[in-house]
Amino acid sequence: MKLNIYYAGRGLIDDPTIYVINKMQEVLEELHVRVERYNLHEMKNHITTLPGTLKEADGVILATTVEWTDMNGWMKVFLDACWFYGDKSKISTIYMVPVVMSTTYGEREAQLSLINAWEMLGGKTCRGICAYVEDPVAFEMNEGYRLIIEKQAEDLYRSISQKAKVLPSSTIAIKQNILKETMDFTPQESEQLSRYAADDIYVKKQKEDIEELAGLYKNILENKKAENKQPYVDSFEKAFQSTKKIKAVYVLDIEDKKRTLLIECQNGRLKCCYTEDNISADVFARLSSHVLEDIINKKTSFQASFMKGDMAARGDFGLIRLLDEVFVF
Repeated sequence: MKLNIYYAGRGLIDDPTIYVINKMQEVLEELHVRVERYNLHEMKNHITTLPGTLKEADGVILATTVEWTDMNGWMKVFLDACWFYGDKSKISTIYMVPVVMSTTYGEREAQLSLINAWEMLGGKTCRGICAYVEDPVAFEMNEGYRLIIEKQAEDLYRSISQKAKVLPSSTIAIKQNILKETMDFTPQESEQLSRYAADDIYVKKQKEDIEELAGLYKNILENKKAENKQPYVDSFEKAFQSTKKIKAVYVLDIEDKKRTLLIECQNGRLKCCYTEDNISADVFARLSSHVLEDIINKKTSFQASFMKGDMAARGDFGLIRLLDEVFVF
């Protein structure tokens, strides 16, 4: 039988959690159980790889100390790693005993959090040890407390060896019914991902790559914005028939864009740009961007838009008819 202990605390000498798991380890080893302990505060850079240590485990003790509120942060990181990288089919066969010792308040809430998390992972839970300790020395010297701890270790041994049945939990039902869309990885993929997540060099390189891509896309967006500052100009330049020798100045007021497009034709040359100046023009026209886009996309023409009233114009009406000849979209 193999059992793993995951301790989440600061490793202080007077930490009552250490006393409890030491006693439980002594009892289990007397029963010929192989016990391996993982001190999470000493392995904080490799916690994401720890779900791989569950492969050969028949049971686990999740031990945490509440010194402020709720469980220790390293235990949360470990449980997150189990969720993302752990082999759920293997976890479903593992019995878990929560050990929560508090020097402040909240030991029962932390124990419930551990139980809910393990059941959400699909594992089996056993009755744990949960207590408030005001004086660590008095707690360790209390013979009655020692007997309770040793009996709990014996009960854990019996549960694992006899493969004790566990009553169904609503937490498991939630996992099965609501979280069906969670992406499942094979144990090999999960282990590989966990090693990548624990590799500081790899993570740093990934962050650098993401920043580089973000910068690249930012430049692309900025270039597109710069291009969009002159919409329709390219279309007019491409459609311009330089063989048409006319001399005219057109001003198109694009109402919904609140911009004025200047088109100047001078003996086969074209000047097309946006302007905010009041310019004397041969033809002044007012239309919407939708009408202008329809003209550019060959759905209609300047003359047809003028006749239908989609474009208002004043000036030399003969030059309005020439627009469709000078600009062939």
